[in-house]
Amino acid sequence: MIGEIIAIGDELTSGRTLNTTSGYAARRLFDAGHTIHAMSTIGDSPSLIGEALLQAIGRVDFIIVTGGLGATDDDLTNEAVSQALNRPTMPNLEILARIRRHLQRRQAAPDDPLEKLAWLPSGAEAFDPSSPIAGYQLVHDQTPIFFLPGVPEEMTDLLDRIVLPKLTAWQSGSGLQTCQRIYKSFGLAESEINRRIRALQLPASIKIGYYPVFPDVHVSVLIREWDTGAATKLFADACRRVETALGNAVYGRDSDELEHAVGRLLKNSGHWLAAAESCTGGLLAHRITRVPGSSCYFLGGAVAYANRLKADLVGVAPGLIERWGAVSTQVAEAMAVGIRERCQADIGIGITGIAGPEGGTPAKPVGTVFIGIAEPDGCRVTQHLFSGSRHRIQTLAAHNGLNLLRLHLQANTSGR
Repeated sequence: MIGEIIAIGDELTSGRTLNTTSGYAARRLFDAGHTIHAMSTIGDSPSLIGEALLQAIGRVDFIIVTGGLGATDDDLTNEAVSQALNRPTMPNLEILARIRRHLQRRQAAPDDPLEKLAWLPSGAEAFDPSSPIAGYQLVHDQTPIFFLPGVPEEMTDLLDRIVLPKLTAWQSGSGLQTCQRIYKSFGLAESEINRRIRALQLPASIKIGYYPVFPDVHVSVLIREWDTGAATKLFADACRRVETALGNAVYGRDSDELEHAVGRLLKNSGHWLAAAESCTGGLLAHRITRVPGSSCYFLGGAVAYANRLKADLVGVAPGLIERWGAVSTQVAEAMAVGIRERCQADIGIGITGIAGPEGGTPAKPVGTVFIGIAEPDGCRVTQHLFSGSRHRIQTLAAHNGLNLLRLHLQANTSGR
């Protein structure tokens, strides 16, 4: 079925509140096999709400409306629906009785604005009159319209628990078979990814999407078919070919993060990791420890920002810093080797660099970063030159550190 989502609220159009409900609804409806024709966000204006409803009724199979169902003066959805669809508001007696019992317990005034929640457009069917969460369905010109609260927790509950099953029953068998996978990649430019996948000449029914999500590029592989068997076969073949084309640039899929991939590799290899960080200020360790179970492979480390602490905590020889500078191949290697030895880890990683905006020189400009990875048989250091703000450089340094760990662990695993 083809649907439309309308989000209502001045707080949305003013930017005070981020509209997360529409995105959630679109994703859940898409996964259920429906197609979203349009999504709109409008303020608390009865004329605009009515206009949006009338336009949607003429072009889609169903409509989701969120927001404007509360008891305050700026909650105008029911009023707008009543005017636009010529459906006078009428009290839902069950809801009204529940509200009045609640008001009696509070000893509130009999004309409390909370009673507004019970007045719905004629023909409206409340989802659950016994629930304090507002929401109802209205069928107009054979088009089901679902009215949901704008509060995200309430909206998502009603959408998943009530609306999606109702849509399934409304037109049985109308949903397309949807297969989608998101590949998360790092290290290849979006243009190069596009070139490699275009060369595959995938069937027209396979839709490829490219989404730069700093600092990664995410690639969506999607097929929507009525024939479940055909869709599944085409999808599996397309995914296999995309994975081959992108190679080790792909670190995960769907909800994976780079630190998850590194964690799995460390856990599977039985190796323990320790980290010495300077310019990243503990960001790499923070990302590693965001993963549940990271205590099974991460020992810890040190944020050795000052040169004195590089020597005292990590074991970097002061002479190295004096001769080569704190930001150098030699110091990155000493940090990786030193933290590995002091923590008795299998692998040590050391990161040192210039995050800016000051501190750069012609020889070592802002964004210069050295990353070392040490094992008992040696240490490999890579030099990088990042650009952008301090936050961007720190993010890129930590992300590249994680990716180098991933590639190192993958190479060791495949070499066994």
